[in-house]
Amino acid sequence: MTRIKKTEYESLAAFRYALRQFLHFSEEAAQTVGLTPQQHQALLVIKGFPERDEITIKELAERLQIRHHSAVGLADRLVAQGLLKRKQSDTDRRQVYVMLTAQGLSILEQLSSTHKEELRRMLPELRRLLEQLSGE
Repeated sequence: MTRIKKTEYESLAAFRYALRQFLHFSEEAAQTVGLTPQQHQALLVIKGFPERDEITIKELAERLQIRHHSAVGLADRLVAQGLLKRKQSDTDRRQVYVMLTAQGLSILEQLSSTHKEELRRMLPELRRLLEQLSGE
């Protein structure tokens, strides 16, 4: 096993700190539009799901790494806020899909725009840290 150098520890710690700063930024941004961080994540998971704009509760739970009943509760709260709507599957009546409403999409677009700006701001520092870690 290779010994880790002090500079590698420093780079790893700095990278972890930068990630935590971004997560803190994200949490605060969600709260400014009246969402919890988990609600923001749910909207992003749904809109960002590959090749579809609607997903099952099971897929939502998997992507958020939460239990099925927690995903149901989360979806219930987002439906009540007018940010999601439900649709029963045409082929399997037991399966329910969730999708963003126009209001949900509008809020997600606002949040995503500010997140992209923050990532652009952080990019030089993240690149520098990654280069340090890969070059050592």
